[in-house]
Amino acid sequence: MVFSGWRRPSLPSFRDGLVCLSFIAGSAVVGAIAWSGEVLALPAAVLFPTLWAFAPNRFVAGLVALAYFLAASRGLPVGVSIFYASDMWVGLGLWLTASVLFVLVHSLIWTSKSGWRKPLRYALAWILMSVPPFGITGWANPITAAGVLFPDLGWFGLIAMAHTLSAMTTRAWPIVALIVGAFVALSAKGWSEPGPPEGWIGIDTHFSYTSPGQHADYAQHLATLALVQDAAKAGAKNIALPESAFGIWTPTTEHLWVSALQDLDVTVNGGAVIVGAMGYDNVMIEVSGKGAHIVYRERMPVPVSMWQPWASGGARAQIFGKPTGRFAGTLVAPLICYEQLLVWPVLQSMFYEPSVIVATGNGWWTGDTNIVAIQKAAALAWASLFGVPLVIAFNT
Repeated sequence: MVFSGWRRPSLPSFRDGLVCLSFIAGSAVVGAIAWSGEVLALPAAVLFPTLWAFAPNRFVAGLVALAYFLAASRGLPVGVSIFYASDMWVGLGLWLTASVLFVLVHSLIWTSKSGWRKPLRYALAWILMSVPPFGITGWANPITAAGVLFPDLGWFGLIAMAHTLSAMTTRAWPIVALIVGAFVALSAKGWSEPGPPEGWIGIDTHFSYTSPGQHADYAQHLATLALVQDAAKAGAKNIALPESAFGIWTPTTEHLWVSALQDLDVTVNGGAVIVGAMGYDNVMIEVSGKGAHIVYRERMPVPVSMWQPWASGGARAQIFGKPTGRFAGTLVAPLICYEQLLVWPVLQSMFYEPSVIVATGNGWWTGDTNIVAIQKAAALAWASLFGVPLVIAFNT
């Protein structure tokens, strides 16, 4: 029996398929360009809201979000395989898993309705991906480009960037894109990267690790001390060292560094691990010839590899913990490694108007990927937005 009014569902036409593929491929290209590790390429991310908003349907909008995220985080599979000394399948699995929240949020919030709904929905999407719990994997957020388009404007620049992203979901997006292009051209012409204050320096190191549980040994401490001594002789007063430069912080480690710095007029900020009964804290420590103290405890360690809330023994997350610290008598905004890829850690820190951003990391596991370059580009963009000096120190 055939019911009246029943229609056989029509299959997508070849043309419809090409349209869908063009949206997905375009989003992947945008993600790859914006998150190439070049700070001036970040504004390319403003095209993502357009591709997402005008996707033919919710399913394609989800694939657009997936393509963008995977392209932006394309170095992750290689990094994971190096970190765990495993084959590429483990890396590919974590790569896809990391994209779940980003895709879920953008799929559920998408709407086919026009007018004010699309701009409002996208504003909700980027905000959700900026704060916990979704923001814990909120990498590649287009709002990061605010520092390139609106340097030195601080919170007003952030608001302007939010309006720009929402405007890219309207029919006026071509005009907005042209204006963004003009802003990028102006920024590129007069661009100068935020640097450290006078007398401050970040020292990069190049120590190899063979496993995630390996820490700085005595030889590495001596080699790092030699770098500090050379910088002090060159006139540096405040020196930032990479994440984990001090290894596991113990009374012996403290005695070694305090003794070595007693004859030097320098203050050193270095990364360390402090072990506790239920896990460990990833911290920044200030040390000089007068002694040492903790400057900062990392708010958001890397999920899975460091932060493991389902088990004991991992890094502790202080998600909304103290966002600033005092180093050499100066209020600083510390950003350790993974925090540079997220939005809320830097905004929480900048609310307290710090004088310097100190961005450190340990990228021994990143291999030849652009992960470290992306972290540095994000830190540069945030420092540019708020007009704050930036000190960077990485181990690679």
